[in-house]
Amino acid sequence: MAESISFPNLGIELEHVGRSFSLFGNDIAYYGIIIGMGILIGILITILEAKRSRQNPGDYMDLAIIVVIVSIIGARLFYVIFSWDMYKENPLSILNIRQGGMAVYGAVFGAIPAVFLFALFRQLSAAEMLDTACIGLAVGQAIGKWGNFFNREAFGEYTDGLFAMRLPVDAVRITDITDRMRNHIETVERVRFIQAHPTFLYESAWCLLLVAVLFFYRRHKRFQGELFLFYLFGYGLGRVWIEGLRTDSLLLPFFSIPVSQAISGILVIVCPILIIRGRIREERAKFRRGRNRNTLRQGKKKAPRDLRLK
Repeated sequence: MAESISFPNLGIELEHVGRSFSLFGNDIAYYGIIIGMGILIGILITILEAKRSRQNPGDYMDLAIIVVIVSIIGARLFYVIFSWDMYKENPLSILNIRQGGMAVYGAVFGAIPAVFLFALFRQLSAAEMLDTACIGLAVGQAIGKWGNFFNREAFGEYTDGLFAMRLPVDAVRITDITDRMRNHIETVERVRFIQAHPTFLYESAWCLLLVAVLFFYRRHKRFQGELFLFYLFGYGLGRVWIEGLRTDSLLLPFFSIPVSQAISGILVIVCPILIIRGRIREERAKFRRGRNRNTLRQGKKKAPRDLRLK
């Protein structure tokens, strides 16, 4: 019972969900395995997308090595900065990422400068590379969120809705349990359970929906970088709602506002503006190119007459 995770209103009961397994005497965390799977599958999809768009897959293989390292560091630092009270007594625990503590926005915003520097060094288009990678990124996020499932983290406030998830009290951080959850604690065979929104599941499903939309939207993009901007907008749109449900959100100092919710809100406002501006700029450039071609054609037609006059 202590290792169980259930979805009572769906009739799903998982009795033995461990956090890790033993291999040659070493504990291997499922969290790390899930994150690793998300990264590898995301890279594979990015390489396939590079082939489809007739780019050099080798550039993306080289980029992946750099971005993975930078993203992990960025995701960890983002989390640690906004939850410093958990680490200030034992700074070495910052290096232990097996128990979770990674922030998606830290990974994304850490990777963007790395992509620009890599593109500058290779004389490639950073905007095109971000467009190529964003579908794989969304797939990786959809998979990676299931690491939170095994760690019993990233869940939301109490609910008795269709997707309500039930967890043993002893399996979660006490700081993640709200007063409302305590008021609805149930005891089954001497094990106390809380019930909450499975926000990791919501985010994973949202990312998969975003992947489908990105596949459709990529045919209609007008400029390099547009697809990545749409990814940021789409992910932010879902995260604004999902982050409002969570009980373990990282908070902005002095404001008590979830950091990820604030960032998501900014992206939802700014990204459509940038997309519209980019489309207008591209339409103007297209109009100028068309006008220049017409001018050249007219010049060619007039040339023989001028020669006869001479």
